[in-house]
Amino acid sequence: MSTPEQGAQPEPDAVSVSGALGAALGGAARRAGMDPADDSRTQKVVWSAIGGWRGILESVLPSLAFVVLFTLRPDPLILSLGVSVGLAAVFTLVRLIQKSPPSAALGGLVAAAAAAALALWTGRGVDNFVPGLITNAVYGTVFLVSALIGWSLIGIAAGFLMGDVTGWRNDKRKRRAFLWLGVAWAALFFARLAVQLPLYLTEQVTALGTLKLIMGLPLFAPLVAVTWLVVRALYPRESRQDPTPAA
Repeated sequence: MSTPEQGAQPEPDAVSVSGALGAALGGAARRAGMDPADDSRTQKVVWSAIGGWRGILESVLPSLAFVVLFTLRPDPLILSLGVSVGLAAVFTLVRLIQKSPPSAALGGLVAAAAAAALALWTGRGVDNFVPGLITNAVYGTVFLVSALIGWSLIGIAAGFLMGDVTGWRNDKRKRRAFLWLGVAWAALFFARLAVQLPLYLTEQVTALGTLKLIMGLPLFAPLVAVTWLVVRALYPRESRQDPTPAA
C-alpha cells in the first residue's frame, strides 16, 4: 500500500497502456526532433517539428491552392480539388524518390484525397474542410479528457522519453504542468473548431480556408515551443545525465 508521500500507484494495466502509448507518442516526438533528452535549441526543435521549409510547403500549398482556385473559379469543383490533391501527391512522390520519410507527406495526401472525395460526392466545396473539423474535435477531446483524468498525453510522451514512464504522476509539479499543457493543446484544437465551424455552416469557403491556414502552423509552432520549454524545465539537464561517479 502506498504512503501519502509516494502518491497513489497506478494499476498494472494502466502502466502497461501508458508504456505502449508513451512509446508511440514518444517515438513520434523523437522522429520529429522533439526529444527533451537532447540539448537542442528551442528554435531548432520548433523548426524540426514543423518539418522545415518542406514541411511548411507540404502543409500550406495544397490548402492554399484549393482556396485560391475555388475563389477565382468555383466551377468545376474538380479543378481546385484536383490541383490540391495533385500537389500533395507530388510532395509524397518527391519524398519517395529521395528516400526520405514519407509519413508526413503521405498523411497529407490521404487527408487531401479523403476531403476531396467527400466534396466531390456532395458537390459542395466547403465539405473539403470536414475532415479537418472532425480532426480538431477528436484531438481536442482526447487531449482534454486525458489531461483531466490525470493521464495527460504530454506527460505520457515526456515520461517515456525521459525514462519516467509513470513517475511524473507522483510529482505534483509535473502532474500540474502536464495537466495545463494538455488543456492548452485542447484549447488550440477547440479554438480552431469554434472559429471554423460557423464558417463551414454558412458555407464561407474562402474565409474558412484562409483562417484554417492562419490557425495552422502560426499557432502550432508557438505551442510546440512552450511545451518544449516546460518539459525541459521539469527535467533539468543534470537529471537527464547519469551521475558522475565519485572520485
